[in-house]
Amino acid sequence: MTLSAIQEQIGSPRFQNALERRAQSTPPIWLMRQAGRYHRHYQALRQKYSFMDLCKRPELAAAVALGPVQDFDFDAAILFSDLLFPLEALGMGLEYTDRGPQLGWNLDMKTISQLRSIEEAWPHLLFQGEAMRATRDRLPSDRSLVGFVGGPWTLFVYAVEGSHQGSLVESKKLLALFPLFCETVVPLLVRNIELQLESGAELVMIFDTAAGELSPGIFSGEVLPQLRALAAKDASRIGYYSKATQPAHLRDPLFTEGGLAGVGIDSRWNMSEALDLFPHGFVQGNFDQALLLSERDELKGQLQRYLDPLSKRATPGWICGLGHGVLPGTPEDNVRLFVDTVREVMQ
Repeated sequence: MTLSAIQEQIGSPRFQNALERRAQSTPPIWLMRQAGRYHRHYQALRQKYSFMDLCKRPELAAAVALGPVQDFDFDAAILFSDLLFPLEALGMGLEYTDRGPQLGWNLDMKTISQLRSIEEAWPHLLFQGEAMRATRDRLPSDRSLVGFVGGPWTLFVYAVEGSHQGSLVESKKLLALFPLFCETVVPLLVRNIELQLESGAELVMIFDTAAGELSPGIFSGEVLPQLRALAAKDASRIGYYSKATQPAHLRDPLFTEGGLAGVGIDSRWNMSEALDLFPHGFVQGNFDQALLLSERDELKGQLQRYLDPLSKRATPGWICGLGHGVLPGTPEDNVRLFVDTVREVMQ
């Protein structure tokens, strides 16, 4: 057997079918933040190591990513890392505290000159390639591997405000600074995406959790050009997830005509309508993650109601997941129930 033939066998068949929009009854399942605070496997590692160690030591990052695949039988693992590391690489500092991630300084018209150059920043992201390779080495060959980067707008919001909570007043006031920031961050993210793909990722997601705070017009005028630049080289292997966006934001050829590998949507969307709006590539989502906190019988009923219309139609391209990440405090048994119920109903 040739090397290329062996390489083609790496990854989940269900996941690869979804990427290629091939018909199948049972969708692949992976959840954002499936490796995280709700999971005892993660908690045990976190008692021994700092969050930074878990991200930056390849063997630990691989162990965290592999845990939920082993425990819950997900079809794919996700690189265990954080979307803020490019800001750290650019010299903004980064510390993880009980109050969440803290940057060393905030971005504005004066401080933008303090950002490192791309060449200075790049060595500080190489650990993600090592973590990706370590994860792929430990992951079973019939499971897929997903990478990710933060969306340029979401990184800008974090850089300006220190978080992405609220109405993002400061970020919108400094909207003229966004393209200047992107002159540095977008080429850096392009390299990061290439690194992850070369290191074993089948797909790299752009996570843009602050995008929905923009009007469709500003999203189209400011964010879309940066996304096109970010995806220009490897578009067929790049997906885009945005939180709180509406069809008016994503009714663009980049999303609707196969300009990317696919899109992820939150729980505000109707999945059947999304599958019709995005007829090319995958559509990932979108069960409400808060419902996983419900009592078991209530969760079972909510899942049945969610899955019923999908079980009655073709769902090519669907990657089953949540509208956002698994919440802390989610019972592990409810995650198992989610996986088992999806596979029981969708067969």
